[in-house]
Amino acid sequence: MRIKTLAFVMAGGKGTRLEPLTADRAKPAVPFGGKYRIIDFVLSNLINSGIYGIYVLTQFKSQSLMEHLHDTWNIGSMLRSHFITAVPAQQRTGEHWYQGTADAIYQNLNLIKDRDPELVAIFGGDHIFKMNVDDMTAFHASAEADVTIAAIPVPIAEATEFGVIQVDANWRITGFQEKPKNPTPIPGHPDLALASMGNYLFNRAALTEALIADAKDPKSSHDFGKNVLPNLLAGGKRLFAFDFHKNRIPGSRNHEDDCYWRDVGTLDAYYEASMDLRAVMPQLDLYNTQWPIRAESIQLPPAKFVHNSEGRVGQAIQSVVCEGSIISGSTVIDSIIGRECRINSFAEVHSSVLMDDVEVGRGARLRRCIIDKHVRIPPNDVIGYNRDEDAKRFHVTESGLVVIAKNMNIVKP
Repeated sequence: MRIKTLAFVMAGGKGTRLEPLTADRAKPAVPFGGKYRIIDFVLSNLINSGIYGIYVLTQFKSQSLMEHLHDTWNIGSMLRSHFITAVPAQQRTGEHWYQGTADAIYQNLNLIKDRDPELVAIFGGDHIFKMNVDDMTAFHASAEADVTIAAIPVPIAEATEFGVIQVDANWRITGFQEKPKNPTPIPGHPDLALASMGNYLFNRAALTEALIADAKDPKSSHDFGKNVLPNLLAGGKRLFAFDFHKNRIPGSRNHEDDCYWRDVGTLDAYYEASMDLRAVMPQLDLYNTQWPIRAESIQLPPAKFVHNSEGRVGQAIQSVVCEGSIISGSTVIDSIIGRECRINSFAEVHSSVLMDDVEVGRGARLRRCIIDKHVRIPPNDVIGYNRDEDAKRFHVTESGLVVIAKNMNIVKP
């Protein structure tokens, strides 16, 4: 019998490191993979895992996100337990917004009381991954845990950028390290450390007690990773880490890829995760019908590839091209093309991400660009080939990635 689980998705972060993509939208609402939003991945994972009661906690620049939830994730039915509901900060406990991840749940303890679940799943809304939450729930039950934290083994050299979890041989948590200089390795694996994925399963009673105690602590920053979880560990609660390498996705063609997980918190990380989709056999399989990633349903015609009047063939090589887009006598290579885009004659798009409704003018050339929605690239413009010139007009990352903001009016130099 399935354990009654209520889910909260944390979708209120500012996402400042993704600007200008987050200039007008919350990070979970940023488009990804041509037709999805980042939040679609965690919501699909929860729904595919049989968790149908989901609250999405919003805060900063939430309008785009809330519209997307309304248009895409309206699963309302006659069953009261089936819902995906956006919950803005309501100042139920004081005249302030959410002061941390733990405070966000504390301010909504009434929702937990109303729904009366056995388990509470608290997941981040800003990662790209597939996860069978049933596997984590089964581990949680077998370990008789109070709290289970999803964790992914990473090379020791990379672990300094994460919250690191220390475990014993049974994967019971013995300590936490926040971006440590010398991470503690996994027992028996000296080259690996456990990084927290920010996804938690709580027994209801343990969560409620911990949040009430944390709210009374004036020195707390009201964060799960910094405060609540270490305090639970110090208080003798049973905390375990779930090894994400044991994640198994039904219908997967290669279970070694089931542990694919990307934190797309920076522009370069977002770009690299997007480029992962170009592979012949991508680690993130969007074509697994047994574990679909759901997206907004828009009635658009198929993508089209056409000759131009001069006989030039429109072609896309090692690329993803979404519905409604037209590649007309132009060349697209190693790129992600969103919906209703038009790449005009003799244009070239290399290693770039184009979101919906981008038009690339005749003869223009793009390389290593992220272009947000509703942008028109002037004919014969050249972007991504001269860093100094690009920096005069656009946002350019340290790696030379050119990012063009939504609705930007581009004037060719």
